[in-house]
Amino acid sequence: MPDFSFTVDYQHRIRFTHDAFDSSNLILREVLNVEQANTKVIVLVEDTILAINSDLELQINGYFKKLEDFDYKGCYALKGGEDSKQNFNTLKDAWSIIENQGIDRHSYVVAIGGGAFLDVIGLACATAHRGVRLVRFPTTTLAQDDSGVGVKNAINAFDKKNFLGSFAVPYAVINDFSLLETLPLAERRHGLIEAIKVALVKDADFFNYMTKNAEPLALAQGEVFENTIEKSAILHARHICEGGDAFEQGNSRPLDYGHWAAHKLEQLSDFKLSHAQAVSIGLCLDTLYAVNLGWFNKSQFSTIVQLIKLLDLPVWHPACELVDKESGQLAVVAGLDEFREHLGGELNILLLKGVGIVEEVQQMDTALIAQCLVELKELA
Repeated sequence: MPDFSFTVDYQHRIRFTHDAFDSSNLILREVLNVEQANTKVIVLVEDTILAINSDLELQINGYFKKLEDFDYKGCYALKGGEDSKQNFNTLKDAWSIIENQGIDRHSYVVAIGGGAFLDVIGLACATAHRGVRLVRFPTTTLAQDDSGVGVKNAINAFDKKNFLGSFAVPYAVINDFSLLETLPLAERRHGLIEAIKVALVKDADFFNYMTKNAEPLALAQGEVFENTIEKSAILHARHICEGGDAFEQGNSRPLDYGHWAAHKLEQLSDFKLSHAQAVSIGLCLDTLYAVNLGWFNKSQFSTIVQLIKLLDLPVWHPACELVDKESGQLAVVAGLDEFREHLGGELNILLLKGVGIVEEVQQMDTALIAQCLVELKELA
């Protein structure tokens, strides 16, 4: 029987701007491609975004009504946040709107919201008609510097994060820094953990830039803040597009540094820990593990902890002490098996040997993990 091989080309468009829905801003108009007259567009917005940005819906409606060659079908508010990934409600609502408004593969769905919301709407777009064009507008630091520029779409199921989902490259991602202005300071800061993560595994100069500019970075506004988001987004997108494994078919996940524990800690805390907070702890755990192996410099680890604390991120949480009743082990250790399953059966954990210098291991010493968690509690 013959075997066929074929390649599909994707264009991953990422833009950075302010006030994207101002009538004078042409970035969105230039991104949208008109292949036929009256191309349909709908806008799906996380409900809390509209609540805190009172003029946003008026701006969106005004922007699209002035565009020629587009059939604007309106702006719809849908439930977002991590709860939207815990059931099918938002997913079904998005499917219904897409179907009712006659959105097809030549139409556009503009999704405006945080990372969880974009995950759900992305899944709706990837599955409706087996793929409609999605333009993402991430509205959190975490989504702008990491998940929003990714190609993953998912909801949680069977007590596992992102168990149901797809890989689909968004038609475009527009990082509008103005959408971050109404966020609480803590939320703007916390999302920078993914920038720290990608700098640690990919770019020592970028990490040095953040540490040298730590105080202005902690203000979470202005040039340093925006430069950090942009650099992080580009590093994440470059790895996806040029790393050789865009749809995660292999067993290596450099962009998941610190995430094996983070995903489990989110679950163990009943999601009282945000993803950013959980990643902060997971990152510290894996880095301290490398310190105790003699691989990573202890002074550099202290610099990481100082930066994390300056951003009001945790290095430990009571969920780290929970014990599994059946095994008698720390419950977080089960995250290793779940991560192994997520990777396709073979465990590969990334550890640091220096900033920007990494090595993968296929097993971790659970006793050493426990010791590291005790040390992190002392640091907290």
